[in-house]
Amino acid sequence: MIINHERGHDMDMKEYIDEAESVLLHTYNRYPVVLDKGDGVYLYDIEGKRYLDFASGIAVFALGYHNKEYGDALKAQIDKLLHTSNYYYNVPAIEAAKKLKEISGMDRIFFTNSGAEAVEGAIKAARKYAYLKDGRTDHEIIAMNHSFHGRTMGALSVTGTPKYREAFEPGIGNIRFAELNDFDSVRSQVTDKTCAILFETVQGEGGIYPATEEFMREVKALCEEKDILLILDEIQCGMGRTGHYYAWQRYGIKPDIMVSAKALGCGVPVGAFLLTEKVGAHSLAAGDHGTTYGGNPFACAAICKVLELFEKNDVLANVGRVGAYLEQRLDQLVQTYDQVKERRGCGLMQGLEFDTPVGPYINAALEKGLILINAGSNIIRFLPALVIGEEQVDEMIGILEACLAQEA
Repeated sequence: MIINHERGHDMDMKEYIDEAESVLLHTYNRYPVVLDKGDGVYLYDIEGKRYLDFASGIAVFALGYHNKEYGDALKAQIDKLLHTSNYYYNVPAIEAAKKLKEISGMDRIFFTNSGAEAVEGAIKAARKYAYLKDGRTDHEIIAMNHSFHGRTMGALSVTGTPKYREAFEPGIGNIRFAELNDFDSVRSQVTDKTCAILFETVQGEGGIYPATEEFMREVKALCEEKDILLILDEIQCGMGRTGHYYAWQRYGIKPDIMVSAKALGCGVPVGAFLLTEKVGAHSLAAGDHGTTYGGNPFACAAICKVLELFEKNDVLANVGRVGAYLEQRLDQLVQTYDQVKERRGCGLMQGLEFDTPVGPYINAALEKGLILINAGSNIIRFLPALVIGEEQVDEMIGILEACLAQEA
């Protein structure tokens, strides 16, 4: 069927949803909305209803929707070159890597198509680094319980939530799990086979739990003492969401390997794993790793424009200002409503923990034109565009309070 966008859509919402359920693999329980377009921090469905978006594509659309400068940059690159393969150099990839190196303080960059692929590359780099030291292939990685790193087999193997792994075992093997912010639990898992310790600087899917400065310092010292690599997953919490380009920069505790994605491309599927020179020079070499699409001119043109607009629009300062206001308004909800137990988070990555499942609140909010998502059954996650203003925070709080009263 050809849809004529000049005269609208050929089917109504229910017809589109029914057709989707007949052709798409059912791996998502989607909300009954067919989204059509976006503008700023708002989305519109095919019937024209407007939604205030406090999910931003799960922390992807940092610059909001329909940013003209971003769109124009992508259109210009489409007119030049979309893809060449990594047998050749291209200028957008070189420029994107240079800019990413500047903001991250890392030294070597490998571009991927997604966060999960970046995690796969980080695991391979860590194991190759250890292999070059002693020639063994039985090295272990310590990851955290309640973590989430992706759905591919390697990323799934280090995801510390059993329900995601059970049907797909065995994973890649030699993975041990510890508790975030419990250094003793990490130290107890260390053996002479340990090659890396991996965790999200702020756990996202696991419930918005930031790693503490003390925990990070202790883990970093342990890694330096034993030449274990520290891998930080900044896929969701990175790219300005906590008020720093990367959440570890808040404490100045630099990883050996870092993974980034989501807002890195602001809608174009792109990720990266970044390494220090020490790891980059003594791990993956020619023939060890590759990708067809990773680092192509189109994706890297997106990264270049995103990083340029972050600086031009002083996005980090906005996160600091509006993030503090969001915290204040969410704290008021904790004080006012008995069912709201706790707020956690940093900057514009916040979570509200409830004493009951949050599904009814999220569904009620959607009806009232507010997009929210959960993190586990009893936590509402707030991941708005990083260009959001205090007035949109007030708008969101107003709708959410109406839902809390309605569902009480």
